[in-house]
Amino acid sequence: MRIVALMIFLIMITSTLAGCTGDNNEINSANDRIAELESQNDANQNLIAELGSQNEANQNLIAELESEAISDDELYQKLMNDFSNQSTLINQLQNNCCTWDDMYQQLDEGYAMGVADATPVSTLDIIADRGHMKCGVKSNQYGMAYLDSISGNWSGLDISYCRAVAAAIGLNPDTDIEYVPASGSDRFEKLSSGIIDVLIRTTTWTTSRDAALNSDYAGINFYDGQGILVNADNFPNATSTLDLDGATICVAQGSTSAGNIADYFYENNMDYVAVNSWSDGDDFRNELCDAVTGDISSLVAMKWQYEQDDSLDFDMNIMQEVISKEPLAAVTRDYDSDWNEVVSWVWYAMITAEEIGVSSTNYASADSSNPAVERLLYSNLGLGTDNNPLSDNWMQNVLATVGNYGEAYDRAFCDGNYDGVSGSDAMNGCLIHRSGTFNALVSEGGLQYSPPMR
Repeated sequence: MRIVALMIFLIMITSTLAGCTGDNNEINSANDRIAELESQNDANQNLIAELGSQNEANQNLIAELESEAISDDELYQKLMNDFSNQSTLINQLQNNCCTWDDMYQQLDEGYAMGVADATPVSTLDIIADRGHMKCGVKSNQYGMAYLDSISGNWSGLDISYCRAVAAAIGLNPDTDIEYVPASGSDRFEKLSSGIIDVLIRTTTWTTSRDAALNSDYAGINFYDGQGILVNADNFPNATSTLDLDGATICVAQGSTSAGNIADYFYENNMDYVAVNSWSDGDDFRNELCDAVTGDISSLVAMKWQYEQDDSLDFDMNIMQEVISKEPLAAVTRDYDSDWNEVVSWVWYAMITAEEIGVSSTNYASADSSNPAVERLLYSNLGLGTDNNPLSDNWMQNVLATVGNYGEAYDRAFCDGNYDGVSGSDAMNGCLIHRSGTFNALVSEGGLQYSPPMR
C-alpha cells in the first residue's frame, strides 16, 4: 500500500510539472517586456529536467520490484530517499513559481501597452489636428476629376465625393481640401505613405489591390467598364472590338486595362500590338496607335475633350463592347476603420438621400417625422472617433455642399439642372447617361443602393 501511495503521488507530481511546463512555454513566448525573467525560466527548466530524471529512476525501481529483484522494504527506502530529493526540487520550483502571478501581471500590462503602441492614430484625428484634408485625385478626366487650367476650378464626380467627405467631418470644402495629383503608378504609394488621406481617383477595386497594397476600399461611386476608343480613319468600318484584329492599342502601364485587353484578344483569337504608355491619351491623339483602351468614363471624357480641339483631324468612335467590370471606389489605408467608415457612409448617405427624395433644395424642409429622414439628417449614427465624432447634422452639411448622388452625377456628366428627386430619366445633356446603367438606383434597375442607415 505504501508503494501504491507513492506511485499515486508521483503521478500527481507529473501533473504538476506538466502545468508548470505549460506556464514556462507561455513565458518563453512573451515579448521583450519580460525579458528580465528569462533567467528564472531557465532555472525552472533545469529543475524540471532534474525531476524528469528522478522519475525515470523511480520507474526503474518499480520495474525492479515487478521483477522481484529487490525487496519491498529496500524499494520503499529508496523511494523515500527519492521522495525527499523530489520534495526539495518541488519546493524550489514552487518558490520560483511564486513570482508567476507578478510575471502574468507584467505580461498583461505589456500586452496592453503593445496594443496601444501598435494601434495607429485614426486619419480622421490627424485631419482634425491638421485642419485640412489631402485628397488624391486625377486632374485631367472631365466628368470624374478635372482641373480647369483657365479658371483653376475643380469639377467632377470624384471631386464632389472629396468635398462631401470634407463637409461631413466639419471642414470647409472650399478652403480645407488639398487636391493631390495621384497617377496610376504612384497613387497607392502616396496613400500608404500618408502623402494623401484618401484616394478618390477612378481606382478599380480588385483582389490584389485590396489584399496586397495596404488599402481598404470604401464606397463605389461609379460602376464602370473597359472599352476601346478607335481612330475611325485607321479602322473606318469598325463597329466592334472584334473588328480590330492587328490594331496597335495604347494602354496605360500598370493598369487593370492592360491585363483585360490582353485577355480579351487572347480569348477571341485576335492579335494586337500594345503601345505601353503613362500618357495613353496623348499618344492616341498624336496617332501613335490606332485605338486606346481604358475605363469608358475616361474614353468619353477623352473623346469630348478632343472634339473641342479643331486641330484634331480624325474622327473617333467608341466600340460597343464593355469588356470588363470596373467598380471605381474610394480607398483608405488598411486598419483605419473609423476613417474608412466615414468615407464609405458619406457615399451611402448621398445614395440614401436620393432614394428617399431628400436633396440640396429640400433637406431644410424635409419631413423629419419620417424616421428615415430623421436618422439621415439629425443623427451621428456612431460615425467618427472618440475625439472627433461627426456632428448630428453632418449629412445636412453634405447636402448643402454637393447634394445627393443624383445631383452630383448630373453636375459631373449632364447639364447640372437635375432636381435630385425625379429619377435618372430627368437628366439631360449627359455625356454618359445614367438611366438604364449600373449607376442608376436599384429602383431604376441599376446597382447603386445603400445599406440601411439606422
